[in-house]
Amino acid sequence: MDGMVAKTLTLIAVTLVPWIELRGSIPLGLAWGMPWYLVSGFAVLANVLVFIPVYFLLHLFYERWFSRVALVRRWVERVRVKGREPVEKYGVWGLAVFVAIPLPGTGAYSGTLLAFLMGMPAGRAFLAVGSGVVGAGVLVTLAATGVLAGLRAIVPGV
Repeated sequence: MDGMVAKTLTLIAVTLVPWIELRGSIPLGLAWGMPWYLVSGFAVLANVLVFIPVYFLLHLFYERWFSRVALVRRWVERVRVKGREPVEKYGVWGLAVFVAIPLPGTGAYSGTLLAFLMGMPAGRAFLAVGSGVVGAGVLVTLAATGVLAGLRAIVPGV
């Protein structure tokens, strides 16, 4: 297998790991010397597509099985507490910002779970999670490529 193909597949696999997502895969791909636009493109696309199976699996299985697992219940409660206010107050855009914040515990998985818990329809939830993932991808790419550091050197206070 070609080295670039192997790196790309590994990048996508890392992006699909909950709590790591594109926040870990973008710096990894850049450290491997892959072009930023490929790294960001694949990471964002893979992370956005996480929504589809997660949202529908939650609808199918949450009440019946997932809610019976203590670890899952604790994670659900943390996400609910962390994200309820912005989603209730700002709706789709509140959820998008929640997903876009590049911190542990936010991201496509948590955003999809939060949309499910808040009863957000699939189309609106996908828009919110997708927008948030794109925002996170931009922020992480800028940070990882040093653009933010360069801006701070030129424009103090950025």
